[in-house]
Amino acid sequence: MTNMDKIFRFLDDHVEVALATVEDDKPRIRIFQVMKRDGRTLFFATSAQKHVYRQLQANPHVELASSSGNVFVRVAGKADFSVDDATCREIYDTNPVLQRLYEDYQKLAYFRVEPEAIEYFDLTPTPPICEYNDLREAK
Repeated sequence: MTNMDKIFRFLDDHVEVALATVEDDKPRIRIFQVMKRDGRTLFFATSAQKHVYRQLQANPHVELASSSGNVFVRVAGKADFSVDDATCREIYDTNPVLQRLYEDYQKLAYFRVEPEAIEYFDLTPTPPICEYNDLREAK
């Protein structure tokens, strides 16, 4: 398993992430769930009525962070709202929370984040593992 596989497997197992956006040059953070992963692309859903939607429209740059025990992952990228209808339906159909909160999949705005950079920290071993991956260089 490569280091990147390890990092994405961690995100698969820890879907609750803190997602940071910007509004008027001030950071805003909230908890989101990664609804789906396709390769390195992470998918999310929100309401177009929420502040986070307007923040992402104004400035698509995001960071997200997840942790468990001594392991921390931070991802930087851009929100992209061009998600095909089949993926939107799949995300809605496989998430009972979304179905409970929204009567129809079309009531949501779906976005994806293709990571541009990922940091991985595991503070368990000595010395700790600290990795920085610039994925823009890997393309």
